[in-house]
Amino acid sequence: MRIGFVATGGFDRSGRDRIVPALVWLVEHLARRGHDVHVFVLDYYPQPCSYALAGASVHDLGRVLAPPGLRRAAIGLRLAAALKERGPFDVLHGYLGIPAGVLTVRKGRELGVPTVVSLDSGELVGIPDIAYGLQRRWLDRTLIARMLRDATRITVCTEFMANLFSKLRPAAEAFDVTVPRIIPIGVDATRFPHTTRPDGPPWRLVRVGSLNRVKDHETLLRAMRSAVNRLGDVHLDLVGEDTMDGDAQRLAGELNLAGHVTFHGVQPTDRVAALYSSAHLNIVSSRHEAANVTVLEAACSGLMTVGTAVGYVADWAEDKASAVRVADPGALAAAIVSALLSRRTRQARADAARRWALAHDAEWSARQFERLYAQITGR
Repeated sequence: MRIGFVATGGFDRSGRDRIVPALVWLVEHLARRGHDVHVFVLDYYPQPCSYALAGASVHDLGRVLAPPGLRRAAIGLRLAAALKERGPFDVLHGYLGIPAGVLTVRKGRELGVPTVVSLDSGELVGIPDIAYGLQRRWLDRTLIARMLRDATRITVCTEFMANLFSKLRPAAEAFDVTVPRIIPIGVDATRFPHTTRPDGPPWRLVRVGSLNRVKDHETLLRAMRSAVNRLGDVHLDLVGEDTMDGDAQRLAGELNLAGHVTFHGVQPTDRVAALYSSAHLNIVSSRHEAANVTVLEAACSGLMTVGTAVGYVADWAEDKASAVRVADPGALAAAIVSALLSRRTRQARADAARRWALAHDAEWSARQFERLYAQITGR
């Protein structure tokens, strides 16, 4: 089957830095299963280029510098030309809503090709105080609603995300939306070796994710302050790109956490795996997550997650993870301390999470999408 996979980024030709590992593993396993996979990247390299990666052919369309409306139109024209040049395709699969999902569905309708869109971000929420989510503005709500109506299939990774559909209120028209199918995008479990950890102190926590408002590092750092007050020797490793111009580092200083927090910046998968192996808990503090693949990575290494009730953490509470209210530092701190002081709880939930993650790994995900493609193409 010829598959056209459309994404905004995440497929750096290095295969190591600046990638979305789970997406690379998904297309790699689809290619291993004999499919001809072409990845169309909408906005990464400055100039158009093509290269091989993980058994797939990657076609970067080159960066478009223009006002938002004109930019989206220009990207659409480039995608149409690339699909025509590289096609025909049996199915088109867009990852995330805007622009990849919207453009995938639009071009699929023009070409008469079935389309799948995987929602894995803020497509179904709006959080005004941090300017996050695609349900805040009329134009974005309308584009998402039309995409949901016109896509052949919509997929999400979690029950949590699927439940948001019942709350969706399309902006301009009463669109009939496609009922989503839940297909987690799994990880390559071999990259995250299972580790047996001795109890602390010292206690180590790890948080993997960009430093931005929706990840809510303020709540995390305030919870960390409380945990240090109670247990003393606790250290937090933070991994991810800083998009807040040092706000988190400044808050850590104000809270006198300089000796208890390390900011590692962006790290490759092997370094992230090493941090999981040395930690006692994986922490999620986000105000929203459609899934959060880092929870799966941590689970493969035998690490329990404590976090806010979003994404996988919401789905897994309370047998595979510990979940608390969003934006509640006290509740998050209490859950962290409770888990650290109960090896039995950590072990039981880590083991259950690992079994789930291994059963829903990258190969499993590729098989599920392969079956979905077959259903909608009639092959």
